[in-house]
Amino acid sequence: MENVTDRVSNPFGMRPPSHPAVHGYGDANADFQFIGESPRAHGGTETGVPFSSDGASRVHELLGDLGFVESRDPLRLRNAFLSYVRLTDTDPIDDAVRYFDAELRGINAHVLVPLGDFAVRHVIGTYTARGPKLRGTPLEDLHATEVHGMGFLVIPALDPRDWDKEAYEALRDELRSVLDSDYRQTKGVATRIG
Repeated sequence: MENVTDRVSNPFGMRPPSHPAVHGYGDANADFQFIGESPRAHGGTETGVPFSSDGASRVHELLGDLGFVESRDPLRLRNAFLSYVRLTDTDPIDDAVRYFDAELRGINAHVLVPLGDFAVRHVIGTYTARGPKLRGTPLEDLHATEVHGMGFLVIPALDPRDWDKEAYEALRDELRSVLDSDYRQTKGVATRIG
């Protein structure tokens, strides 16, 4: 695989009009992309690392359990990338989505893990054909399930601030199962067809 970049933060040099922004962070060649809502929801304004607020930092614990963490201080990830649908809390949603979409396509992960209702609804509605069908489905019912998308496998998850032991373990076990499978087969189908 060709190395996209060695930069772990803002690998594509995104410059949203508003600040402070919390850019994508991690391995730009990752197969797994963990997606949250925004800095206000999940933190990172002070650290520059998504999911670093109280509660949301459980994502970092999950990454460690799955073997994605090379080092903790500073955080270095292998095969995982962290991002938000909104890099800032002030940019209009249409602008925010453009940055997110460009970054998502640049990372080109096989597995998308949206965390929390806003991210789950956006990812399922934009990157799968199942958005209308799943619109009324409670997030609790979607948590740690597989939704096949347009070139992506989507694993929706509850907001990490709401994880209890059972929710954490369900997501961890589902992601381990995906890691042990041939998850890379999700790519190419959509790109060959359309």
